[in-house]
Amino acid sequence: MTSPLAGLVGEQRPRLWTAPPRISSAGQEAVELAATAGLILDPWEAWVLDESLGERADGTWAASSVAVVVPRQNGKGSILEARELAGLFLFGEKTIIHSAHEFKTSKEAFLRIRGLIERTPDLAKRVARFALSHGEEGVHLKDGRRLLFATRSSGGGRGFSGDVVILDEAYNLTDAGMAALIPTLGTAENPQTWYTTSSPDKNLAPCEVISRVRERALGDNPGRLAYFEWSIDPHTDFCPADCDEHDDVDDPESVRRANPGLGIRLNPESVENEQAMLSPTDFARERLGVGNWHSTGRSWLVISQEHWEAIADLDSDPLDPVCFALACTPDLSYGCIAVAGAREDGLLHTEITSADEEQLDHRPGIGWMVERAKHLQDTWGPCAFVVDRGGPAGALIPRLEEAGVETLSPSTREYAGACMTYYSGAVPREGNPPILRHRDQAPLNAAVAGVTWRDLADLKAWNRRGAVTDISPLEASTLAVWGYSKKGHIVPQETSAPWVMYR
Repeated sequence: MTSPLAGLVGEQRPRLWTAPPRISSAGQEAVELAATAGLILDPWEAWVLDESLGERADGTWAASSVAVVVPRQNGKGSILEARELAGLFLFGEKTIIHSAHEFKTSKEAFLRIRGLIERTPDLAKRVARFALSHGEEGVHLKDGRRLLFATRSSGGGRGFSGDVVILDEAYNLTDAGMAALIPTLGTAENPQTWYTTSSPDKNLAPCEVISRVRERALGDNPGRLAYFEWSIDPHTDFCPADCDEHDDVDDPESVRRANPGLGIRLNPESVENEQAMLSPTDFARERLGVGNWHSTGRSWLVISQEHWEAIADLDSDPLDPVCFALACTPDLSYGCIAVAGAREDGLLHTEITSADEEQLDHRPGIGWMVERAKHLQDTWGPCAFVVDRGGPAGALIPRLEEAGVETLSPSTREYAGACMTYYSGAVPREGNPPILRHRDQAPLNAAVAGVTWRDLADLKAWNRRGAVTDISPLEASTLAVWGYSKKGHIVPQETSAPWVMYR
């Protein structure tokens, strides 16, 4: 029987990536040097080096930090070997420190780079010695440059000054290990830090450090970080049957998307054996890049606290008609209903609805939502009631419609556009003041503080799976604003009145 993976070649560009702007790159030089040593890089490996070794106008690296997250056996080690060869023989870097969680990994990396150098006479003649003592492996050149290999510990790396620190096996990188190694870069004029890892599971190994790196990459300001992640975004138990937002873990296309080395160095039959032998959770993590990331508690990564607080207005109210929307958490443990509409001054108002001043419509569970939605519709006759069919709350649509609540749902691209529009409405851009106003409600504030971005349909959207808090209030508010923009209109001012009786 023909393998469903036969003939497939891995996706050469990752699902998630970011890199700082540059005016040139030394990546091609690194690729060509590696080739002279017999290390022929795959297209994706060469591309990562090109993006990671971008240069600014002053010749320094555009990316001060680089992270490569890709399933095992795809070839990320070759990227490091090419980077280390270039650092030693092209870039004039005095000390490169390669660290790993386990000694055997560090030792294997040393043996591979040693083999590449010894098989290349033009490089080998520049070597003074290979240090072979246990725990002190390294390459020392005649001009004093060196590549050192170390196993991470609270003391490993102390006492050195380096130009480049490589943190392999970053899925098991602790703050203590970082504290020992990163200060070695303190005196470097052009330092660079590399993280390489497969996707982590916070229940199996500490991954706070690489999780912080990822949150920074997915946030609004990654700065001088270059980040590359090959992974899929799998379906959840709450996805509808026709969900096109998430990936099927049993689809060969998912394997292709998450493994750039498939069909090049990664054997399709080996992948099939893995799927047969591993649990679905382990296969998703090890081969499809589905990580169980640590939530670090960092906040205000998308909309700053300063910008959000600047658009709070306790006296804000919308005019009739308005739009309602509901959303809930992925595990259905909490639900929220929000409202949006235009104000008398033409600005957009949004808030969480409430039955009275004491009880906001942000409550545990979802059993209350259909009845409450029916009451709001019957009482206020909104222009629309929005539910994201592709989100967790999509499961409520049949019950809502049975109750007589007609729903409006955005497409995938419309949802991404709604998130971008909401962001633009809250954050001033190029002299344009923000048009959104809210009533400073704690659940909505917390949701905005905890949300991060995810890529969706070539745009960006709120990342409910990676959020550090319940973002259903933000999702409901976003959908309400989108629904109002689609269906709402402003009644002439002499016949309209602020819509204040929903509370």
